[in-house]
Amino acid sequence: MSDSPAPLADPHLLFDTADGRRDLVILGSTGSIGTQAIDLVLRNPDRFRVTALSAAGGRTALLAEQAHRLRVSTVAVADPGAVGALRTALRERYGAGEPLPEILAGPDAAATVAASDCHTVLNGITGSIGLAPTLAALKAGRTLALANKESLIVGGPLVKALAAPGQIIPVDSEHAALFQALAAGKRSDVRKLVVTASGGPFRGRTREELADVTREQALSHPTWAMGPVITVNSATLVNKGLEVIEAHLLYDIPFDRIEVVVHPQSYVHSMVEFTDGSTLAQATPPDMGGPIAIGLGWPERVPDAAPAFDWSKASTWEFFPLDTEAFPSVGLARHVGTLGSTAPAVFNAANEECVDAFLAGQLPFNGIMDTVTAVVTEHGTPAPGTPLSVADVLEAETWARARARELSAKATAEARA
Repeated sequence: MSDSPAPLADPHLLFDTADGRRDLVILGSTGSIGTQAIDLVLRNPDRFRVTALSAAGGRTALLAEQAHRLRVSTVAVADPGAVGALRTALRERYGAGEPLPEILAGPDAAATVAASDCHTVLNGITGSIGLAPTLAALKAGRTLALANKESLIVGGPLVKALAAPGQIIPVDSEHAALFQALAAGKRSDVRKLVVTASGGPFRGRTREELADVTREQALSHPTWAMGPVITVNSATLVNKGLEVIEAHLLYDIPFDRIEVVVHPQSYVHSMVEFTDGSTLAQATPPDMGGPIAIGLGWPERVPDAAPAFDWSKASTWEFFPLDTEAFPSVGLARHVGTLGSTAPAVFNAANEECVDAFLAGQLPFNGIMDTVTAVVTEHGTPAPGTPLSVADVLEAETWARARARELSAKATAEARA
């Protein structure tokens, strides 16, 4: 494997450095990643300053509180209907005569602030709607702290065409772990990447035993506290399949050299095996503070960003092979990642629709992957070398969502007949 060109995420490179405080834009500020990032910023005011926030618009009170505490200049919401409530919430927090931040609204608002003047953009948006802000940040030359894996997965060639080597710093715990472990050696010395998975709440169950699991059971993750979509994706291991595609795109490692192992304790976040037989693992107790700090502060480390292990206490770390029969999602993800073009977008969009149907009680747990597989199969194989555009991605997603809804509704009707 050649050491040139450098991959999208390269710990040996820093796309831009800055003296003093680092100016940040946080996208998805009211979500899990966003709120934790803001907590990190508030604990490190000498290191970071937030200039703009964006959110969907459903939690205007929280967004206004964040804007006031951080004294940002711009706040963006995707929902134009949330502007009135946001402005009212801001006025309640700002003093008389104190200027309110600029408010941007609409589907392009996040992309607009992603391209604004700053050092680093943290994309903490959930779902493929994060693609446009990702592209905007890269085009503007910002360092991209990427928690929105979907934007890279569905728009891989588009992202790779815009990103300078090392411009992306991953924020997923697994990819932040790989990023740090890769700093220990050259790309040509990497034998394989080992991505760890907790196994979710249903580790050890057979496919038959998964048939009747409930929404509440799927949302009860044993080691991580996340939003509902990501939590269900962790239960089906779709999230791990997406991370395999992401690792391939970030680090330019072939799919046959990216392995998934189950590690229930979620202490080791991922590993890199080198050609001399050495394996480097990155480990902390389950907490997103560390990956977020890597994304915002690299190449510097932020003291006490995450809890450390107490090595004076005994603990057990276990590793198991992946059960591909009960959890076929990783294999399907490898397949669509190898196909490329619009196939990953179809996979991701169909899954998002099926997760929504499951959470609404309209699709059984096993029906999620059964339906996604059917949609991917129906989509077929893209022609080799077919160029990809944003319009292609959106068209493929629209079709996949509609087809997934149709198949989900059919399955529900048949189950009730």
